[in-house]
Amino acid sequence: MAKDGPGQDPAGEDARITALQERIARAEQAEQVRTGTTRQSADDGTRLGNRVLAELIGGLAGGAVVGGTLDYFLRTSPWLLLVFLGLGIVAAFRNIIRLTTRRSE
Repeated sequence: MAKDGPGQDPAGEDARITALQERIARAEQAEQVRTGTTRQSADDGTRLGNRVLAELIGGLAGGAVVGGTLDYFLRTSPWLLLVFLGLGIVAAFRNIIRLTTRRSE
């Protein structure tokens, strides 16, 4: 085979073709989101909000479970529940403050 044989010349990079391919990709992505075949990714604000909510609920629930369990076994009715619930709230807010004051990378 000859190197200079007949054949199709490779097309060079054309800005119009690249722009058209990008627009087609965006349109296909928007159509997939619209029809529900793919999910739109969560942004950083949504992730942070979910993390804050999880920290708050986890701190409250953890303190209540530990305090309630110790109250049941030690027969100290509401006192350990209240103490550990308070500690859970403090730990949750400490974690939330740490999350929200973290520097961006």
